[in-house]
Amino acid sequence: MGTMQIRDVPAETELTLKARAEREGKSLTAYVRDLLNEEASTPTLDEVMAKIATDEPVPYDPDFVRETMREGHR
Repeated sequence: MGTMQIRDVPAETELTLKARAEREGKSLTAYVRDLLNEEASTPTLDEVMAKIATDEPVPYDPDFVRETMREGHR
């Protein structure tokens, strides 16, 4: 596991994060680590669009859609 050090964090930001961490019963380190993990695990819009661009197109067949809806499939 890597180590990070963040400099020049405004005092108000640090106080806000400390208060939020305390409300969740976490240390500031654990709270910020959880925030970073969540951010890293959520793809950006650009990443999603790049993935979609590599996917094979899905043909649209209105008759297939109607039949699927009639049969109750989703």
